[in-house]
Order: sequence, then structure tokens, then C-alpha cells
Amino acid sequence: MDTPVIQQTPDVDSLYRRIGWRLLPLLALSYMLAYMDRVNISFAKAHMQTQLGLSESVYGFAAGVFFVGYVIFEVPSNLLLAKIGARRTLSRIMVLWGVAAVSMLFVHEAHTFYVLRFLLGAFEAGFGPGLLFYLTLWYGPERRARVMAYLLLASPVAGIIGGPLSTIVMSALDGTAGLAGWQWLFLVEGAPCVLIGVLLFFILDDGPQMAKWLDEAEKQVVAQHVGAGGPSRHRGLSGVVRDWRVYALSFSYFCMISGLYAVSFWLPTLLRNAGVKQPLAIGLLAALPYIAAVVTMVAVAAHSDRSGEQRWHSAISCLVAAAMLFVTASNLYDVRIALPALVVATGAIYAGYSVFWAIPGNYLKGPAAAGGMAFINSVGLIGGFVSPLIIGSIKDATGSLQAGLSVIAALIALGAIALACNRVPIDR
Repeated sequence: MDTPVIQQTPDVDSLYRRIGWRLLPLLALSYMLAYMDRVNISFAKAHMQTQLGLSESVYGFAAGVFFVGYVIFEVPSNLLLAKIGARRTLSRIMVLWGVAAVSMLFVHEAHTFYVLRFLLGAFEAGFGPGLLFYLTLWYGPERRARVMAYLLLASPVAGIIGGPLSTIVMSALDGTAGLAGWQWLFLVEGAPCVLIGVLLFFILDDGPQMAKWLDEAEKQVVAQHVGAGGPSRHRGLSGVVRDWRVYALSFSYFCMISGLYAVSFWLPTLLRNAGVKQPLAIGLLAALPYIAAVVTMVAVAAHSDRSGEQRWHSAISCLVAAAMLFVTASNLYDVRIALPALVVATGAIYAGYSVFWAIPGNYLKGPAAAGGMAFINSVGLIGGFVSPLIIGSIKDATGSLQAGLSVIAALIALGAIALACNRVPIDR
């Protein structure tokens, strides 16, 4: 008589450590490259303006038009992910945006600048919320704030690496093979995306049930944790777009993104205005706000998961960011005050941003989650178009960044208040 096989219950913490090491490094690297290719024009800005004769308004519009392409194709891209799987969708996105990022070296006047930035956004559409949705297939509500923070850490890490890397590339390779330093910047930071996009196709699994490196007991444990939040409240995307709480979340996210990209696109300019003139010094000092962001994202997300609360963690962080951005705007030409205030503002806005995504991640479930998270991201990312346009236009009109930064700080505060008042039900 055969001895029955007794299947051991997996150690949950050990299982999730293995899942984390399998998924998060590659996904975080991919997201880091996405962020670098969005904002590397902030370091190329001065050189491009000198060589191509671009105004502040042209730069502001080009920085923001990325998000127009992104928003238009965001929801369709995420609905396609839910239909054909993460492996094909995320791989396709990375390869196409890598090609668009490299093509930025062909910019020669305003219109090509606009078109290529629009295409970069269109090709990248769906990547961020696609990654966040993908994580909801693996992690239950009790782990989501932390794991989403670990993924979103890629943005400030890109800021830490991107500043020094961008300035070094532009300085060291300027004139090589007949290309300007800013052209080399787009080539060096865009080409790896194509290679990693191909890698994602061969490495990524569409979900835990398709992962051959998990046994059946482990797959069952993951399914139990993911399903712990209860059934979906919405009947597909149509139910999501009729939910006023989703619009309120979208507005709060719009305000956060307005602040986040105000810092990202104008940080080198702010440092130059504050008296920092050496390119390498600008690159190194530009890393400081993002170092603060890494610390605050991990600390606030961990505390959020331990306490089981997300709304106030995100809202209070954003209120701190708004206050510190006002301080930055009021002391724009004194680096001793402006830089520390900007460091705190950046750390706070990133902390609010990372914890924020655990709210829709727990509220939206099932088939509605992919389209719903893409919808929130789409509306929110309009802030990425609006904020550089506001700041660029006001700077052209007034000659200063002060008024534009003050408007963005007020927006962040308004979004924080809206989030604090939005009592989204969360199942745990």
C-alpha cells in the first residue's frame, strides 16, 4: 500500500521573500528606467535651449505633452494587460518606449521635440499602473503598501542615479561621434529599455497560477492572501467610472503628481537659480531630495501597513510637502533654505504618493482593478502635463519660478484635504 504524500504548509514569510526577490528587482529596474526617460530632459534642458533656441514655454509644453500621450492610451493599455497578460503587455511597452527615448536625440526644433515626447508617453502608457495591478495579483492587502512602496522607490532611486549619471554622460561624451552631450544622454538612458523589455517577455509570469517555480500549496497560499479582501465592489470599468470615490481619488492623485513632477522637471533649474553653477554639483545636489524620498517612502509605508491605515498617512505627508514647497518658493535664491526645504518637500510628496496606491489597490478588486487603477492614474497624470506648463508659462511671464511653485504647493494642499475627506472603505 502506498504511503500518502503529506503536503507541508508553506512558511508564508519565506514564500513572500522568495516572490519578492523573483519579481521586485526586475520590475523596479524597469520602473526606474521609465522614470529616468521621463525626466532626463530636465538635465538636457540648458544644453538643448542653448543649442536649439527653445524657450521656457516650449520646454514646459514638451515636458508635459508626454502625459497627453500617456493619458490617451493608458486605460486601453491596462485593459489589454488584463486580457492578454502582463508578460506580453509590459514587454511591448518597454521595447517601444525605449525606441522613442533613443529617438529623442533627433530633436532639432520645437515640433520634433513635441512629437517625440508625445510618442514617448503614448508608448509608455499603462506601464506604471500595469506594474501596480500586477502586484495585486501576488500580494494581499496586508502587504500592499510596503511592496508598492518598494516598487515606487525606483522613482527616487532614478533621481539619485539619474542626476550624476546625466551630467557625467553629457560632459564626458559631448562631441563624441559628432553628437552633443544631450544626444548621448538620450541614447545611453534609452537603449537599455529595449533590452530589458525583451528580457521581461522571457522571465515574467502572467500570475502566480502560471509560475512554474511555485508548487501547488504555495499557489494556494498566494491565492488565499490575494482574495482576503473580499469580492469586487464594481462591475467592470463601467462600475468604476460611476463611482464618485474614484474621481475623488483621481483628483487627489492629480494634485500629488503636479507636485512630484514640478520637482522632477525643474529641480536642476531651481538649483541654478539658488546659485549652484557647476553641472556636476547640480547633478550631485539633485540627488539629495531623492535620498530623502527613499527613506520616507520605506518608513511611512511600513508604518501604514503596521497600523492598517493609508488615507491619513498619505494626506498628512502631502500637507507637509505643500508647506515645504511654499518655503522653497519664498526663499528661491537662498540655497541654504531652499535646498533643505525642497529635500523635505520631495521626501514627503513621495511618501504620500507611495502609500496612496495601496488605497485603490485595496478598494478596487477583480477585473475592475486593472481598468480602475489605470483610470485613476490617467486622470492624475494630467498633473504631469499641467504643472510644467504652469511653471514654464509663469516663469516666461514673470522671470521667476516663485509664483508657479506657490500655485503647485496650493494644489498639493488641496489634494491632501480632498483625500483626508474621502473615507474609502478598505477590506483587510
